[in-house]
Amino acid sequence: MKLYIVRIGLYSLVALALAGALRFTPPLPEPERKAGEVLVAQAATPTWRLRFDTLGRGESLQSLLRRGGLSDGAAARVLQAATGLDERRIPAGMPVTIKTAATDSIPSEVTLQLSIDRLLHLSRSGEAWTGTDERLPWTTDTIVVSGTIASNLYDAMDSSAKNDLPAGARQQLAWSLADVYEYRVDMSRDLQVGDEFKVVAERSVAPSGAVRIGKVIAATFKLSGSVINAVRFASETVSGQYFDQAGKSMRAMFLRAPLEFRRISSVFGAREHPILGGWRDHKGTDYAASTGTPVRAIGDGVVTRAGWGSGYGNLVEIRHRNGYVTRYGHLSRFAAGVHVGSHVAIGQTVAFVGMTGLATGPHLHFEVLINGRQRDSRIALKQSGGEPVPKSERSAFEQLRDRLLASIDAPTLGVVRLALH
Repeated sequence: MKLYIVRIGLYSLVALALAGALRFTPPLPEPERKAGEVLVAQAATPTWRLRFDTLGRGESLQSLLRRGGLSDGAAARVLQAATGLDERRIPAGMPVTIKTAATDSIPSEVTLQLSIDRLLHLSRSGEAWTGTDERLPWTTDTIVVSGTIASNLYDAMDSSAKNDLPAGARQQLAWSLADVYEYRVDMSRDLQVGDEFKVVAERSVAPSGAVRIGKVIAATFKLSGSVINAVRFASETVSGQYFDQAGKSMRAMFLRAPLEFRRISSVFGAREHPILGGWRDHKGTDYAASTGTPVRAIGDGVVTRAGWGSGYGNLVEIRHRNGYVTRYGHLSRFAAGVHVGSHVAIGQTVAFVGMTGLATGPHLHFEVLINGRQRDSRIALKQSGGEPVPKSERSAFEQLRDRLLASIDAPTLGVVRLALH
């Protein structure tokens, strides 16, 4: 009985404590409204109703405006005020804000976010509407990113720049770096565990926080102990935008790979090497890629074969200068205009990946022949570089090269600003 009385006393004390806590605890704020209509009160201004909406797939802008409280006539006047706006080019998901005074039933302002950095403000005065185009400023700086290859370039870039760049920008930087070295390095096959890179690139940030990567300014790659530097330099006489440390153009006679890097390895986080397949007696290379992936000519040449090639399936052969011939097999189809006798340019799409012939899955079989003999493409396509910077531009190039490479070698990495001029 005594134990029962003690329990009753304890329960009463707990109940009193809980009641006191509730009595003096302030009420929870209302949850923030993420979408739909909200009220906004500002000092010395009327209270506004703001409606946040997005354009649905296949929906007309006029339909969205009607949903926001505009009549058909008013919606038509809004669209008339949007000078130069082509409704057919407005993407689904475009954010739209409709602003209405609390004392009015008709919206006073419509804002269309046409792109990350472009707003179109449409304002009402009486029944008339006028439009104002606003460009949001981007802030541009330079970022230095360094990484070590553990599995592939994507993973290395992902882990190295995750604090300074969002995933999409990291992917874009990996693509841009691969593009700079596409005449020297096959990013899908030449990289080894422990290889290192450093890259200086422009980074632009929008007021919304969106990030985009601009041009690569300089880079360095250490491949199995050998270093290849690349510096962006505008020569008046030599083709190509990038030059190595010796002043030779990074642009050479052949690309190192028949598939563009961004077309075959576009997902971050993969732990397996993105290119499958192997070498068979150094006669060819198999690149795994989805059916329909564009296949490009690795150099200028003339098509000598475009048709069925037995075990090769659909096959394209291209004759290049100096006794070089390249073969592209297991194709799903040929590009328009590609036939025997047609001239193709370096980088031109000549066909598309498939699995015709003796193939168990979609991939490209690629071969290089020199004077009729099959060669290891990793060796045959290595180039010492293109044309050199002329003597008249040599001093300017060397000054720029030394300044940029010194910036890359600086011990402090991350976001930095460089004096480029």
